[in-house]
Amino acid sequence: MPPHEPESGGGHPNEPADNTAVDVGACPTPRPNPRRLPQATAVFPVVLKFEEVVYKVKVSHRGSKGPGPCCWGRGGGGGPAEKTILKGITGVVCPGEMLAMLGPSGSGKTTLLTALGGRCLAGKLSGKITYNGLPFSGPMKRRTGFVAQDDVLYPHLTVAETLVFTALLRLPRSLDRAEKVLQAHQVMAELGLTRVAHTMIGGRLVRGVSGGERRRVSIGLEMLINPSLLLLDEPTSGLDSTTAARIVTTLKRLATERGRTVVTTIHQPSSRLYHMFDKVVVLSAEGSPIYYGRAHAALDYFASIGFSSPLTLNPADLLLDLANGITPDSPRAAEHGEAPGSTEREQQAVREELVSAYDRNIATGLKAELCSVDPTNYGYTRDAAIAAKRDQWCTSWWEQFQVLLRRGLKERRYEAFNKLRIFQVLSVATLGGLLWWKTPPSHIQDKTALLFFFSVFWGFYPLYNAVFTFPQERPMLIKERSSGMYRLSSYFLAHTAGDLPMELALPTAFVLIIYWMGGLDPRPTAFILSLLVVLFSVLVSQSLGLAMGALLMDVKQATTLASVTTLVFLIAGGYYVQHIPPFIVWLKYLSYSFYCYKLLLGVQFSETDYYECSPGVMCPVVEFPAIKSVGLSNMWMDVCIMALMLVGYRLVAYLALHHLQSW
Repeated sequence: MPPHEPESGGGHPNEPADNTAVDVGACPTPRPNPRRLPQATAVFPVVLKFEEVVYKVKVSHRGSKGPGPCCWGRGGGGGPAEKTILKGITGVVCPGEMLAMLGPSGSGKTTLLTALGGRCLAGKLSGKITYNGLPFSGPMKRRTGFVAQDDVLYPHLTVAETLVFTALLRLPRSLDRAEKVLQAHQVMAELGLTRVAHTMIGGRLVRGVSGGERRRVSIGLEMLINPSLLLLDEPTSGLDSTTAARIVTTLKRLATERGRTVVTTIHQPSSRLYHMFDKVVVLSAEGSPIYYGRAHAALDYFASIGFSSPLTLNPADLLLDLANGITPDSPRAAEHGEAPGSTEREQQAVREELVSAYDRNIATGLKAELCSVDPTNYGYTRDAAIAAKRDQWCTSWWEQFQVLLRRGLKERRYEAFNKLRIFQVLSVATLGGLLWWKTPPSHIQDKTALLFFFSVFWGFYPLYNAVFTFPQERPMLIKERSSGMYRLSSYFLAHTAGDLPMELALPTAFVLIIYWMGGLDPRPTAFILSLLVVLFSVLVSQSLGLAMGALLMDVKQATTLASVTTLVFLIAGGYYVQHIPPFIVWLKYLSYSFYCYKLLLGVQFSETDYYECSPGVMCPVVEFPAIKSVGLSNMWMDVCIMALMLVGYRLVAYLALHHLQSW
């Protein structure tokens, strides 16, 4: 397609001449049988267009960003308390091309990339972003790979496990398990991760692979599905030059040979990396575009408007200097002792001049190019789009459940069975057994105290462990759900099922130790029923903790709420306060520890039992104050109430997670 002819310069010294050609980076017209789009990968090509993208956020009087609803095109509001981050960004990327977004820190590169990926933004986004002429949708989400700047990975999984589990979830059901595993290993080999395949990913508290290797794993997770649209936020950060070149070469091959659309932000690319890009978008420090077009034509364009460099240097260095308002021949404030204010004014003038030149020389021609690009020229058809909508999930619900269950067991086994946690439970059980050693049947006060200790310890210990679960997994959940990897229901039920063996093993060991040492009813039936009541209480307590964590999604707030709740339940549990005033007696019926305590008493005692209330005098057990305050009747009703609590708290947690995804 012929280059756009700019308007007349009007006498401005930095304007190009009337016949200066400016290459705005038009998409190449494909040949009838394009060799760069092999049949195996030209299934669903994507033409990405973004027109006049503007993004605004609310700011406080101190200039900090204020909260806003997280949804496409909503929130932000009007008024003077708004800051514009992106100012009318326009461009188009076709299948087989790689677009790089350059600009100084704070110019809005990540914000623009997030908008292109259909991710939520806490502000007001306007403009038009289309994928083959259509808005962002669920099928498009599952064909989009998004690599965030921060690596979000499970620390206790190995590199191979991370890639294999992702392959099993995201690759199409037309491939069998062996083929999916093979593809995961091929990606590891392509990214140079084979030697660390069986090393844990690691994190802040867990030693694992290096930062560069962790970054390659994040990229490999998206390369694994061979996406139609691949978006990467600074994929070379933290990598050495050789590894960075390998990554960009792989991305280039993914675009040119496999017909994918690749968009990446990059902070300071080397000259070798820069020349691999097909197109570049350069944003100024204020978020305005100063260049869009072919990467190799950028220097010629800026030279044509009067910003040429007398030295041979990395093109990216010149572009970033210009984005900051620093011209090749401008003096630096630090070098010439000029006042910082005057230097900033000069830089601002340069940036305004570059934005003005962009509007004159590139913007008009770019809009014309957007209208001329037709997705059907790249193999896109309406039938393919309809087929994509039908293929909503890559795997069935049952397959997702199985994979997520196995992954959850592998990831959480270290946390559930770490040495400190095991020592904590076993030491408390042993110490409690020694304190209540062989309690005689006549010491009913000590027995009721031991049973209340059961209900308190295993009513609150799982609660504090569970409040951390969803806040810690929130980044991973948002990332995987945003890519359409699995259903929320399969994740939640797999998480629930995976917790059962790990969360119930330690309570079982606890009861086994302290029950016999404490001299409780030795009958097997009584022991089994007591164990079941404790395990039931553990599940209810954990459910409440999950609900608190999912509702607040903040560890500090959830822990504070859990502390207040446990204190109320402890006091109203029926042991410490036996004569609760009528106007507040309803509190004990909200406490699951109250029902657990009552059920444990019902297992150990019956209404026909007697105890020695004074020397030679036998009194009914139901008259003992600690038992009388809770009673020994309506046990099955108490079981049903705890079952309702179990289901209700889990349902609240699920709905809270569903609301998190609907923001």
